[in-house]
Amino acid sequence: MLSSPTVLQNLCRARQISCRRSSGVFGLLVERAYRCQDRPMTNVDQVADELYALDPSGFVAARTTRVAEAKASKDREAATAIARLKKPTVVGWAVNLLARELPDEVDAVLALGDALQRAQRRLDAETLRGLTEQRQRLVRSLTTRAQKLVREHGRALNESALREVSQTLHAAMADRELADTVRRGRLLGAATYSGFGPSGLEAVEDRPESHPGNRESEGEGGREAERAAERERAQLAAAAARAEAEAAQEALSAAEDELARIRSDVADGERRLQSVRRELAQLEERAEFLTRAEVAAVDALATAHDAAEHADRRVADADAAVAELR
Repeated sequence: MLSSPTVLQNLCRARQISCRRSSGVFGLLVERAYRCQDRPMTNVDQVADELYALDPSGFVAARTTRVAEAKASKDREAATAIARLKKPTVVGWAVNLLARELPDEVDAVLALGDALQRAQRRLDAETLRGLTEQRQRLVRSLTTRAQKLVREHGRALNESALREVSQTLHAAMADRELADTVRRGRLLGAATYSGFGPSGLEAVEDRPESHPGNRESEGEGGREAERAAERERAQLAAAAARAEAEAAQEALSAAEDELARIRSDVADGERRLQSVRRELAQLEERAEFLTRAEVAAVDALATAHDAAEHADRRVADADAAVAELR
């Protein structure tokens, strides 16, 4: 295959063909190969990783930009592939954030699905109960972490969206194709599943008949399988414990932040209350002053009224005296 620039150049020299002017099919291949190596090729996987890490509100604009860049570099296949990438829902984006930010925790949850299916096939009720409890704890922890990650990006998940995140994680435990999509951070939206296997609980596997000649080897294999199962249970229990500890620490941190915010609000409210109380005291003093001023004004008005009446009487008496003298 003509892919190496050195090979192409040597072929050109050997045949004395100009890479820009050669004729025929071979020359066309050479020219195209050199044109391709002159421009950067678009990595669709990297672009997809970038797009599915974005808030869905910015997905379409970013995709349009990436398509334009691919077209500008003459990479039509990449442009077409990028244009086909679908915008995720907020729930899909939240699960994708989990896969990117907490890959180990997500792997622990998805691995738990395989362990649950094996326990179902073995009809191991005790193991199944323990794994089911771990599943609930891990999913609950990851759902809480998803809310925190989304809030760090300026968004929030309502109760319905949180339920869908939880349902999607449960579904991914049962569906390996969906689990792979979750691991890659390429989920488009919420998923649901009614049980493990294509039709709920899987049927019990047929067990080979035991023969005297291979009982010893079967016993050794059974012990090894049991040890492997115990190791797996221990690893899952450790993962669940770590997830719970991290969730508890985050809950504690969130509670401390909330308490600090409430205390700040209380202090601010107390300051405003003191200010209002001082203003009220000033208003009460002002009202008392105005009341005293009103009483004084009423008294002054009464005194002035009496003086006016007295003056009127004196004027009348004076007028009468003048009249008598005439």
